[in-house]
Amino acid sequence: MGCQKLLIKCKGYFGDAFYLGRDAFYDLLSENKLMVRMRRRHTRTTDSNHNLHRYPNLIKNFVPTSPNMLWVADITYIPLSVKFCFLSLVTDAYSHKIMGWVLAPTLAYRYTEEALQKAIDNAHSNLEGMIHHSDRGFQYGYPPYITLLNDNGIRPSMTENGDPLENAVAERVNGILKQEWLNAYDFGTIEDVRPVLERIINYYNTNRPHSSVDWLTPEEAHQRNGVLKKHWKNKYYNKFVPIKEIANFKPLRREILSKPFSFERFQMDYKNMGHVM
Repeated sequence: MGCQKLLIKCKGYFGDAFYLGRDAFYDLLSENKLMVRMRRRHTRTTDSNHNLHRYPNLIKNFVPTSPNMLWVADITYIPLSVKFCFLSLVTDAYSHKIMGWVLAPTLAYRYTEEALQKAIDNAHSNLEGMIHHSDRGFQYGYPPYITLLNDNGIRPSMTENGDPLENAVAERVNGILKQEWLNAYDFGTIEDVRPVLERIINYYNTNRPHSSVDWLTPEEAHQRNGVLKKHWKNKYYNKFVPIKEIANFKPLRREILSKPFSFERFQMDYKNMGHVM
């Protein structure tokens, strides 16, 4: 669990007896080596080089206002001692609740289909008209997978390119599970992963608060309706501007492009345009 979420949990548990501020709390975690570890071992999970049908992106500017309006699906990898295993997830985009998951030794499509079936079974609801959004990996375009969607009245939707922001909720859930929990383990085999993952996903769904759903847990948010308040800012878009916008700003274009690039110089020139970073 990240520092901010843990701070909120501690304040809720200890009440007025908890006197540490944010910075002091972060320092305490850092001094005791309790910060989340980051790892950099990677493998590819999306193979979009196939002849299967690619469905249009149905979720542009779409904001779900209740559970089971939009599910997002993705596959992530978990390092083992000598190879990888793969986790297929289906997540409700409104509540961020993990609806179905399967841990698999390969990227075969049947495992993603199994995760989808589990999500459908766990929904206990009519899913007619719901959107299922994924990347363009072959697993999500395979005929049996599409048939399972169609049989339940679920509309398939896919990203248009490789930008992770097109499937941001699914990517975020992957990152939470790995950065806050799984990266702390050194797994030997897939069977070592399974019991740990069961505990983690149960804790994630029932105990971890999310800033994206008004500091509720996914299970709590799944019982709500209406737009849930987000307690975060999109720093990516607030901080950066496409380079072509800078290059097309005529009064400074020649001066900027004629100098060696540095981020400090970029900040200075950008502020001179009247913007605040």
